[in-house]
Amino acid sequence: MSYAKVLSVGLIGMTGRLVEVEADLAPGLPAVVLSGLPDTTLNEARDRVRAAIVNSGQRWPNRRITVNLLPAPMPKHGSAFDLAIAVALLGGSGELPLFPLEQVVVLGELGLDGTVRPVRGVLPMVAAAAQAGIAQVVVPLANAAEAGVVPGVRVSAVDTLHRLVAFIRDDAPLLAPPAAVPDGPTIGPDLSEVAGQWLGRRALEVAAAGGHHLALLGPPGTGKTMLAERLPSILPTLDDEAALEVTALHSIAGQLPPSGRLLRRPPFQAPHHSATVAALVGGGTGLARPGALSLAHRGVLFLDEAPEFGKNALEALRQPLENGRVLLSRSRGGTEYPARVQLVLAANPCPCAKPAGDTYCECTPLARRRYLGRLSGPLLDRIDVRVTLDPIRAADLMSTGAEPESSAVVAKRVGQARDAAATRWAAWRWRVNADVPGPWLRRPPWRLPAHTTSALRQRLDSGSLSARGFDRVLRLAWTIADLDGRDRPDRDDVDEACQLRTGES
Repeated sequence: MSYAKVLSVGLIGMTGRLVEVEADLAPGLPAVVLSGLPDTTLNEARDRVRAAIVNSGQRWPNRRITVNLLPAPMPKHGSAFDLAIAVALLGGSGELPLFPLEQVVVLGELGLDGTVRPVRGVLPMVAAAAQAGIAQVVVPLANAAEAGVVPGVRVSAVDTLHRLVAFIRDDAPLLAPPAAVPDGPTIGPDLSEVAGQWLGRRALEVAAAGGHHLALLGPPGTGKTMLAERLPSILPTLDDEAALEVTALHSIAGQLPPSGRLLRRPPFQAPHHSATVAALVGGGTGLARPGALSLAHRGVLFLDEAPEFGKNALEALRQPLENGRVLLSRSRGGTEYPARVQLVLAANPCPCAKPAGDTYCECTPLARRRYLGRLSGPLLDRIDVRVTLDPIRAADLMSTGAEPESSAVVAKRVGQARDAAATRWAAWRWRVNADVPGPWLRRPPWRLPAHTTSALRQRLDSGSLSARGFDRVLRLAWTIADLDGRDRPDRDDVDEACQLRTGES
């Protein structure tokens, strides 16, 4: 027999597709030809696979070898096909009977000594195999826990090519996935640690309840970073669908913890202000990988010292914030990643950033305008909540009175508000108020009475509020009503929403 076929999986973005790894061995000068749109890493598999087979005690076939990856028009990336190529070669040379691998997906990178090394993206690959009706997968031992979270698939693990060969030839046992490690207690920043800043705490709670974007302005030491870092602590845990999405994204980026469990806590990403466009929204040669924006999917993207970020990086956020996804186009095709995040911006009011605020500021009015002007109007127009924090007073910092509310207390209110919104919008599958399109809130049965929105209409007519801002104030008003347990916003809710949107008192 000179032909063999083994199943594997290829990824384009988060979408997996079954790939048939074919090997044909024919008489002729010894050579290895790899076809099926392989990238550079995959082309180098020829040398890795040859060394791994020889160092595993198997015979290398000195014939003309053609390895084809089907479907041919689909670009193939990475080293996850190494193990499947090696087994297909041994099967085609007559060394192995491959019937034990019928309808079994094989994934793994090979070291030169025959060890099977972990690869990125195993979770979405196994999920794609399950959707295609595959009941068993063979994965590297280091990826077994990650693969095991996909229901309906039997996961077998290997640490060496020799072990897989022994399984195929002699029915030797493969390794079982490691036992799941129970989650420990969640320890992290807590809202009770924030002294004072009642306006900032209220803005954070409203943003969490409605999924709204947030901008925190103020001099250094006012608690902007402390508040932003505590936003994930008051967000609800991720449901199964969201947890699978988030975990798959971190798997593709190679950032999953060793336990391989589903990520249930909303992610928090805080890139440095020197981050490039590719680091922020995703990129890279070949298969474009997710950036900080997609790694914060269903969680928080925090840009500290936001005016210090590059203009192109900030402007690249505008479309993903509206669409909830990132499309990265390359010469060999496009890659799409989800990016539904809560954006939190923090900024000092001026370049000198005196801790005492405006009293001792050394900047001219023009310098102050230029500094905050680095945040473009179109970007700021997409920020729902904007608050300016004043310096903390000694009375707040040294208070011996009642301790501020903890994250657990605030999270309970946030959860109740989100449940109310989810129930209201269940028919349209919107999760939070920030997801609701503006036109829906401006027509029956959701349109608010004229006397409730009169001040808001005046701002729109005067030009101090854009049409997008008008809709965002309405969404904020619904969130405030949900937090306070009302079925519909009243005039006070709209007025508070307008203050949070404009930053005016």
